[in-house]
Amino acid sequence: PQKINPDVLELVRGKSARAISNVQQILVLLKGLPTAYNRDLQEDKEAVFDSIDTLEMMLGVAAPLVADTHFDRKRIGESIEKGHLDATTLMEALIVEGVPQRTAHETVGKLVRLALTKGCSLAELTDDACRAEYNGWKASLRQALGSSRAVERMVSFGSTAPACVAEQLAAWRQKLETAAK
Repeated sequence: PQKINPDVLELVRGKSARAISNVQQILVLLKGLPTAYNRDLQEDKEAVFDSIDTLEMMLGVAAPLVADTHFDRKRIGESIEKGHLDATTLMEALIVEGVPQRTAHETVGKLVRLALTKGCSLAELTDDACRAEYNGWKASLRQALGSSRAVERMVSFGSTAPACVAEQLAAWRQKLETAAK
C-alpha cells in the first residue's frame, strides 16, 4: 500500500523474461541445423507466436502508461545533484592528471564524505575545502563537477552523453521512417 513506483512497468519487465527465454529456445533449436529446412523447425512456432502475443500485450499495457507520463524535471535535477553522480567523473579527472587510481579513489571518497557532512554537492565545495582534503587540488578539476558535466563526459556507444543520445535518436528515427514506408 505504500508503494509509489509504477507496478505496471515491473510486470512488463517480468514478462520480458518470457520473450528472452523464447529467443533462447529458438537459438538452441537452430543450433547444429544444416542450411536447409528441417522438421526440427516445427518446434519454433510456439516460441515465435508466444513472443508475438507477449510483446503485443506488453506494448498494449506500457504504451499508454508511457504516453501519459510526465516528469518533474526540476525535482529530478535537484535530486541528481544530491547524489554525487560526479564522483566517478572527478576520480577519472584526477587519474588523467596523473594521480594513481587508489589515491584518486581515496581522495574522492574524502571529498564525498566532506560534502555529506556539509550537506552539499561536490560542486558546492570550495577550492580551499577540496585542497584541505587533497593538496594537489587544482581549480581546473571543477570542470569534472556537476551531474550534467558527468553525463557529458561519459562518451561511448549507447551512453547518455547528449551527443550519443542525439546520434541514437537520429538512427532510430531513420529506422522507424524506413519501416513505415
